[in-house]
Amino acid sequence: MQTLWTRRATLAAAAVLATAGSVAAQEVIRIGVPTALTGTYADLGDQARRAVVFAVEEANAKGGVAGRKVEARFLDTEAKPDLARRQAEKLALEGFKLLTGTVASGEGLAMGPMLQRWDAIYVSTINKANQITGAACQPRMFRVNRLDASDGAVVTPWLAQRKEAKWAIMAADIAWGRDSGASFIKSAQANKRTIVSENYSPFGTNDFAPYIQKIKDSGAQGLWVALAGRDAINFATQARQFGLFDAVFTAGVSFVTDNTVKTLGEASKGIWGIINYSSTLDTPENKKFVADWAKKYPGTEPTNFEGETYIGMQVILQAVAKANSVKPADVAKALAGTTFDTILGKQLMRKEDHQLVGPNFFGNVGEKDGKLKPIITMSVPAETATPAPDPACKLPG
Repeated sequence: MQTLWTRRATLAAAAVLATAGSVAAQEVIRIGVPTALTGTYADLGDQARRAVVFAVEEANAKGGVAGRKVEARFLDTEAKPDLARRQAEKLALEGFKLLTGTVASGEGLAMGPMLQRWDAIYVSTINKANQITGAACQPRMFRVNRLDASDGAVVTPWLAQRKEAKWAIMAADIAWGRDSGASFIKSAQANKRTIVSENYSPFGTNDFAPYIQKIKDSGAQGLWVALAGRDAINFATQARQFGLFDAVFTAGVSFVTDNTVKTLGEASKGIWGIINYSSTLDTPENKKFVADWAKKYPGTEPTNFEGETYIGMQVILQAVAKANSVKPADVAKALAGTTFDTILGKQLMRKEDHQLVGPNFFGNVGEKDGKLKPIITMSVPAETATPAPDPACKLPG
C-alpha cells in the first residue's frame, strides 16, 4: 500500500515526465540552409535544398524526431563567403541555428569563427577544403562529406595503375580547387608522374578557351579537373568542342557527376574520377533511400551532392535525438565522438577534428540500366580513405 508521500512523489514524477514530453513536442528542430540558389553553384545549392526537404518530410512523416517537428529555412548565398556569413547569421537570429547545406568551402570557412557568437552549429555536407577540419577547425563546426585529403587517398593508388606520365590540372581558383590541385600533385609525385601545366580559373569563368589551349600545348597526356557547378559544365562543353577529351585522358573530382553526364551525354562516357556518393551503391540503406527518393522526386535518382547532404541531415537529426535537445551546444556535444547510422553504413564523427570517418570511391561514367551514370569501380574503406586528424586542428577537450 502506497504511503501519502510515495503517491505524491509518483504524481510529481509523472508531472515532470508529462511536462518534458510536452516541451519536446513544442520544440521545433529548425534547420538553417544558407546555400547557393543563384549564380555559378545554383544547381548544386538546389541539390542541397532537395535533400534537406526530403529529409525534413521523411522525419515529419514518422512523427518527427523524439516528438519534435522539423522545419527548414533557405537563404541564397550565391556561393559568396561574405554573403554566406550574413545569411547564416540571419538564419541563426531567426532561430534556425542548426546550419548545413552550404556549397563553397570559402563559405564554410567564413561561417566557422562566428558560430559560437551566433550560438549555432554548422555541419558541412559539400565543403571539401582540408582547412574545415584542419587549421580552421572550430568547436561548433563539423563535416560529414569527404575532404580533399580523402580524395587524395583514393587518387594515389588509382594513379599508380595509369600509364600517363605527364599531367595537367584544371581547377577552380578557390579554397577547394587549390586544395584539390595540391592533393593531386602529391599523388602524382608519389607515383613519379610529372605536372606539366597548372591552371586555376576564377570562380564563374565563362571562357575556358585559353586554358584548354594551354593544356593542349603542354603535351599533357592526362588531365585532372576540379571544377563544379556551372564552371564544370562550361569547361566540359568547351573542352568537348575543342576536342580536348579526344586528345587528353580526363579525370577529376566533382566532375564525374550526374550533372556532367546530363550535359555531355555520350561524350562523358569513360571519364574517370572521384565519386563520393552514387545512387548505384549497393547497400540496403542506400537502396531504400534511392527508392524513397524516386517516390518523392519521380523519374530521378539522388545525385552525389544530394546523397551527401542527406547524410548530413541523418547525422544532425540523430544527434538531436541523442541530446534530447535542439540547443546547438547540446547537439554539438552529441555530435562529437558519436557513431551514426547512414546510407553508407555506420560512421564515426571524430572528436579530434569533427570529421565523419567514411569510405570513398573511384569510378567512371558508364551505362547501367540503360542510363549513363557515375559507376563505382574502386572502393576504399573508411579507415584508409579518411586521413588521420590534422595536428593543426586544436579543439578544446
